[in-house]
This record gives sequence, structure tokens and C-alpha cells, in this order.
Amino acid sequence: MNKKEILKIVKIALQEDIGSGDITTNLIVSNNQKGFATIYAKEDGIVAGLFVARLVFKTLDDKIIFKALTEDGNKISCGEKLAEIKGNLKSLLTGERVALNFLQRMSGIATITSKFVKQLEGTNTRLLDTRKTVPGLRMLDKYSVKIGGGTNHRFGLYDMVLIKDNHIKAAGSITKAITLVKSKLKNKIKIEVETTNLEEVKEALANKVDIIMLDNMSIDTMKEAIKLINGKVKTEASGNITLENIREIALTGVDFISVGALTHSVKALDISMKIENV
Repeated sequence: MNKKEILKIVKIALQEDIGSGDITTNLIVSNNQKGFATIYAKEDGIVAGLFVARLVFKTLDDKIIFKALTEDGNKISCGEKLAEIKGNLKSLLTGERVALNFLQRMSGIATITSKFVKQLEGTNTRLLDTRKTVPGLRMLDKYSVKIGGGTNHRFGLYDMVLIKDNHIKAAGSITKAITLVKSKLKNKIKIEVETTNLEEVKEALANKVDIIMLDNMSIDTMKEAIKLINGKVKTEASGNITLENIREIALTGVDFISVGALTHSVKALDISMKIENV
């Protein structure tokens, strides 16, 4: 994790929320008033982002004392206290929402990821995330996937070649796209190509790529594709993956399954902060 980048994200979030000042808190709370607060879960899940919540408060006020009562990756129960915070009451109230926004989203991602991973138990298939993340928050989104037991796919457009349908259309064919990539690629970077039917699988296989994506295929077609590939390259299933169908897909023998829903439409875990005394 790049600490400088995370700090930058936190500062942007604080500026967005506070702007010229927390009007309500500034009108009600005196400058030297102290407070003690707890952050607690309001539903079961997997916690992620405690270090970001801490960074929010410490960036706002370095005198704040933030004590985590659990660790990222741990299962948490409804009503469980996750952290205790002491210090200037203004700082506690002003930082509350930004800290919770990070913590709720990150824990929500970790929680849904863990549910998908559980469905893969007993198989050799690994769960992958995607680039379908909130702009500017990819680092935190992908960290949360790892905390939930998932595996990070490529981080961006720069660390892996992934030839998708629009690239194939631009090049003219799968073969032409792969040929162009291989003729210009100097560094050893993995090449993955998206396929949607068995003919495309055969074409990708003939061109010796590293990974073949089986996109939106039926279970029967996917089984045939796995037979064709026969372990020569890695395989990734993608498209409309749910908690209900992921195990059946894994049992085809596919190496990876990527799920955009881990990050693109995740439900935040319900977490709250309560001022205990002042």
C-alpha cells in the first residue's frame, strides 16, 4: 500500500466534506472540549479500513488517540466495538463521516468478497476483482478485496495486456491483435485475451497467450472450452457471476473467476460512531 497515495485520498475526502468549516460543530462545541467515542458494527461482516479511519482522524488532529479493538480481515458481529477514539470533541465530530465512509465501503467489499470466496471452498479456482472501482479509490477497493480473501487482477491498464472485444474489432481479429502486441511488446508482460465462443478459444489458444477469458459463456460451452484448452494456458470466467452460480462455474475447472460486483455496486457495511461521554 502506498501511504502517500492513501494520505492524498484522505485529504481530498476531508476537504470535500469540511470545505470552509464544520458549521454545526463549530457553533455548538467549544474549542477545548474533550470527548470519547466508539466505532461499532451494526451488522455482521468482515472489517477492512481501520487504518484509513485512523488516518482520517490523525490527519485532522494529530493529538487524537485512535485505538483499534480488532484487525482488518477479522469477522465482526453486530454490536461489536471496532475502535475507541479520544481527543478534541470538534475533531471527533468533524472527522466522523469521512472515517465511516471509508470504513463502511471497505468493510462492505471485504464482506461480499468473503462470501464469494466461501462458495469456492474445495475447488482450485481463485476469485479475482476487476477495474470496476470508484474513480480515485482503486487502491483501497483492491486492498479490501484482498482482505476479504480475493486476489487482485491487474491494477490498471499498464501492468497487463488484456485484449478485449473492442481491441479485437480495432485490430481486425484475435490473431491480428495478438500479433501486434507480441511484435511491439519488449518486456515480459502477461497477455490475456477475451473470447465468447469456442472458435475464438481455438484462435486464442493457437496464438499462445497466457490467459484465455471465457466471457459470458454457458456452463456447457465453458466445459467444452476447458477441454479444448486442456491446461495449456490459464483460464478466467467472467460475466454475470453471482453467489448463486459461482460454484457451478468453478466446478468446470476454470482457474480464475472475476467478479465486478465486488467493487462496482457493493453494499456498505453498517458501521456507526457514538460519542460515549464529553
